[in-house]
Amino acid sequence: MAEENGAQENAAQQNAPQARLSILTQYIRDLSFENIAAQKGVASPESQPEISVKVNVEAAGRAEDRYEVMIKLNVNSSIQGQPVFLIELDYAGLFLIQNVPQEQLHPLMMIECPRLIFPFARRIISDVTRDGGFPSLNLEPIDFLGLYRAEIARRQAAQTSTPAQA
Repeated sequence: MAEENGAQENAAQQNAPQARLSILTQYIRDLSFENIAAQKGVASPESQPEISVKVNVEAAGRAEDRYEVMIKLNVNSSIQGQPVFLIELDYAGLFLIQNVPQEQLHPLMMIECPRLIFPFARRIISDVTRDGGFPSLNLEPIDFLGLYRAEIARRQAAQTSTPAQA
């Protein structure tokens, strides 16, 4: 009897629709590069600048099974508190996501989708800094799982610290 139940479960799993994640397209949604040093008439800096990178991920449904996921990168470079350059990049991908349980959809869009498109955004940042007159800036890989967990923890802390309204 146990063998029959196991065989039925295997048949049910084989007949269940497979989860699907595909990148339909990816694109620059917005890009801004400001060479502040050149605008001020300062030559390319000789010393190593401080680099600050801020990352944000946004996701939204576009159609029944299509979702736009966007990585927002804000890169600031400064030397001794003086700005050198600023990059703002919104890089998006349009994904086809099918047969994914609802409770797994949000983590998939906020972790796996940005992980797939990040290398392309990283290359854009590298090319823009080089083309802007600076050495190529190669961003370190981003731990999107860690960012997701930190955001969930931040939201939970904000909910517990906010008093319930009557």
